[in-house]
Amino acid sequence: MDALKGFINFLAYPQWSFTLSLVGFAAIFWSKRLWSKTGGWLMLMAGTLFFGLSLLDPNFRKIVSKADNVPIVMMVFILGFFVWLSMNKAINNDRRLDSGEPTFEKSEVEDKVFTWPDLVFSEFICMVVLTVVLVVWSIALQAPLEEPANTSVAPNPSKAPWYFLGLQEMLVYFDPWMAGVVLPGLIVVGLMALPYLDTNPKGNGYYTFKERKAEILAFMFGFLVLWTELIVIGTFLRGPNWNFFGPYEFWDFNKIEPLVNVDLSELIWIKLFGYGLPGHWLPREIFGILLLGGYFFALPVLIAKRGIGKSWYEKMGPARYYIGISLMLTMMLLPLKMYCRWMFNLKYFVHIQEFFFNI
Repeated sequence: MDALKGFINFLAYPQWSFTLSLVGFAAIFWSKRLWSKTGGWLMLMAGTLFFGLSLLDPNFRKIVSKADNVPIVMMVFILGFFVWLSMNKAINNDRRLDSGEPTFEKSEVEDKVFTWPDLVFSEFICMVVLTVVLVVWSIALQAPLEEPANTSVAPNPSKAPWYFLGLQEMLVYFDPWMAGVVLPGLIVVGLMALPYLDTNPKGNGYYTFKERKAEILAFMFGFLVLWTELIVIGTFLRGPNWNFFGPYEFWDFNKIEPLVNVDLSELIWIKLFGYGLPGHWLPREIFGILLLGGYFFALPVLIAKRGIGKSWYEKMGPARYYIGISLMLTMMLLPLKMYCRWMFNLKYFVHIQEFFFNI
């Protein structure tokens, strides 16, 4: 059992767990059987069994049973259920459309009822039940109140609210102005721009996956892998001193993880060429500037000339294509930066401390 726990702790480290999540993400969208009722029940039972057996470990139980973390555990299962439910409906609708049948939503038109009294009564019953649940919950689970805040003493680990833990995890890989201002701002701007960038009329008013594969995969990847997973990592796997701990590891406050972070300019000038860093920022960071310039300016042009990128360019037009692909490449910069940190201890591609410009 200890060997199994040690193996799971090893796989939970971010470079492996993130890779496994990418493989799992591709697998679950590749196999439509997982979205059937049988596949959904098997996934739910497997997750529940794993969670139940893991509660036997005192370290795991201590983390997930914290008053702050109990709602997050519930939300993980709820999120998984509703992702399965939406994809189940999408796959079933695709089968209906392939066989010439109307979608599930259109077949429900004849079963519609009035808002009053049917919907109002149902919502009222749900409100009563939810109120009872919250009252019982507040009695059974004590609120995580601590002593008055002390500006001279910071808790260890110091964590943001759960909905900001994804941003706090991004601070490990990006400069604060990027992780806290630029990338969240681009997320908001990107969500606002989606109705103008995506003009595909299919999937409007009904669930479908086949007719909107690219859109659904991009959204699910950004939401599940690049956001939800970072929240889970920050909540359950980041411990004292923001060190990483496996799910069955004891949170040791004396744990020390030496990590020497280097910039791309140091890797090239010092380790590759064997020279010292140039004094001026331009020759020092020219390789990082060219790399990011090629990534954001040359790569979209290459993508637009072949394969699926060519069809996107023809369908969207130049303006919408370049805005959309730029937002997509910015999103993909996060996993690229994460892997560079794990593999090479790379901190910044471009580090211009003279202007506080770091990427």
